[in-house]
Parts: sequence; C-alpha cells; structure tokens
Amino acid sequence: MASNQLIAAETGHTPALRPANAAVTPPPASSNAAAVASPGGKAWRWAWQAGRRSAILVAFFALWEIAPRIGLVEPTFLPPLSQVLASGVQLAASGQLFEHLGASLARSLTGFGISLLAAVPLGLAIGWYKGAADTLNPLIELLRNTAALALLPVFILLLGIGESSKIALVVYSCSWPLLLNTIAGVRNVDPLLVKSARTMGVTPLQLFRKVILPAAVPTIFVGIRLAGAVSVLVLVAAEMIGAKAGLGYLVIYSQFNFQIPQMYFGILAITAVGLVFNGVLLRLERHFSAWKRGGADR
Repeated sequence: MASNQLIAAETGHTPALRPANAAVTPPPASSNAAAVASPGGKAWRWAWQAGRRSAILVAFFALWEIAPRIGLVEPTFLPPLSQVLASGVQLAASGQLFEHLGASLARSLTGFGISLLAAVPLGLAIGWYKGAADTLNPLIELLRNTAALALLPVFILLLGIGESSKIALVVYSCSWPLLLNTIAGVRNVDPLLVKSARTMGVTPLQLFRKVILPAAVPTIFVGIRLAGAVSVLVLVAAEMIGAKAGLGYLVIYSQFNFQIPQMYFGILAITAVGLVFNGVLLRLERHFSAWKRGGADR
C-alpha cells in the first residue's frame, strides 16, 4: 500500500490495486512454442534442418549437371550427372555392378572384421598393462608409420595376387586406427572413476569390465569408424593395381577404356559404400554409448 501511495505522489496517477489473495495469471504460451512442441512442429523443424543440410549437396549435383551442358567444362571428361546415373543403371541391368560391389564388400568386411577381432583386444591389453605397452610400443611406432600401400608388393610377393593379399592389406591398414584409439580410450579414463571404484572394493576384473571398458567405448568407436573408412579406401587402391573384380577395378578399367560416365559412377558407388558403412557404425556407436548420452541429458 505504501509503495502505491509513493507512486501516486510521484506520477499523479493512482495505480490499480490488486487484492492480496488474487491469483497471478501466467502469460499465455507462445503460439510458436506450441507449434514446435506439437508433432507437426517437430516434423516441420526436422524437414527444415534436413533441407538446410542437403542444400549444398543439391547445389553441387545441380552444378555437375548444368556445367557440362552449358560448356563450362568439357563433357567428354566430365559428363552430366544424368549420363553418369544412366551408365549406372546399365551396369546394374547387366549385373556387373553387383558383381563388382559384392567382391569389394566381401574383401572389405572380411579384412575389417579380422582387424577388429585382433586389434581391439590387443589395444585393451596394451592400455591396461603398462608392461605390455613398454614392450610393444617400439614395434608399434615402427609399423604404424609404414604406409600400407608401400607394403602391397610385399603382400603380393608373400601371399600371391589373389584375395589373400588384398584382405591382408585391409587388415594391416585397419589395425592401426583400431589399436591406437583403443589404447587411448583405456588410458584416458577419468582417474576419479577408477579411484572411486577401487574404494568400493571391486576386483581388477570387475574394474575393467564395469568401469574401464564402458568409459573407453566412445574412443574405441572413433577408431572403428576410421578403420571402416580405411577399409574401403585402401581396398579400392589395391583393386586398381591387381584385381579382376571390384569397384576399384571398375574405375580403373573404365578409365583405360575411356568409358568416362561408367568411371564416375564407380566413384559414386565407392562414396555410397563409405557413407552407408559410416552410418551403420555411427548407429552402433550411439547404441553402445547410450549410457553417456543419457547422463548428458540428465
């Protein structure tokens, strides 16, 4: 009441009085917030974000289609995207596309799987046991700095020009991102987590299974995704040198025979394989790291 009298004295106006027991009415919710909260608003927001992210790709493919047709580039060396896709349809109709795709996937997945089964357990052991790290670190540093493609002649010499040399090259290439990221994941676990678990009286095996391994999973999956990309890239390079089937062979064979649209479609197929591979691994990472995401949400 005193404050109202003071305001009236200073301004010459008497403010409206509100009873002491009157309920305070909250301001109405914004219509925009309600729209966002509704299912339709979420769908609209998702569509807007997807469109914004894909705009650069649409512009890129549109430029690819238009530039050869208006003479910005020579159509002989960079055919329009529609011609490239048409050549892909022809490859699929003849069955050649699936033959080359199946050969590349078989080699890539086999090499990736073998390296995953070998490198991750070894990385866990090296990261967990200091003695193993001190013993193996000089050899690891020597081998990981040796380019994989530089060893391709060695693999061909020892294993022949067949499937074994290509799979061995993929295994070698994928092992290093898997091994190094696994070691880093184990070593970079928060020391407070380890100390807290030990004060609770857990055994070393329980500490490893319940604390170290779950905390290292996000870093391990970084290595898995890198290894997935490497398995495709290195394999394609190996197939260009010595193979009779595969996406890399398709690209180099098309170049030698000046089938340029087919060559570009082979490159697009390799890109698609890499994107699908990365997408699958990303979903697996989100599944196995759900505990971390849930903790962040809280």
